[in-house]
Amino acid sequence: MIENGLKERFLELVNQHNAIIHKISKVYGETLEDREDLFQDILLNLWKGYPSFRGESKFSTWLYRIALNTCITGYRKKSKFPKTYSISDRHKVIPDTGNIPDNGEELRLLYRAIDKLDKLEKAIMILYLEEKSYEEIAEIVGITPNNTGVKITRIKEKLRKHFENENI
Repeated sequence: MIENGLKERFLELVNQHNAIIHKISKVYGETLEDREDLFQDILLNLWKGYPSFRGESKFSTWLYRIALNTCITGYRKKSKFPKTYSISDRHKVIPDTGNIPDNGEELRLLYRAIDKLDKLEKAIMILYLEEKSYEEIAEIVGITPNNTGVKITRIKEKLRKHFENENI
């Protein structure tokens, strides 16, 4: 039996940080259905891991790590799962309050360019755009802070070249 206080605290923390989950789902999911599936998979993995969360890092750092690992490891392989359809939108308990606006041409172009990066680079850029420190990014993705700095520099150069090639 799950302790009621544990469940309530988990829901409180997830509600405080749901924008992170929506943002990561939005970046890694190709379609609305993919994003909804990723959101649910991330929540499930967070719930499974929550009893072992020791609080040695911030909850948001731990959440990023679980969410990004869910996406990076290819948790949802389309070929293994049948296509499903939602009967109702009433199942949506946590609203999307992510701060990736669907409008704004420059932001749309940036996210389209980020989508062309590999999964680790994508994760690093999401965290960088969230203004996480190199130390936080390193902790979340499992590399050193120095390696984080090098990767960010290389990713910025990739993005710069992409925009030059696209005449943007």
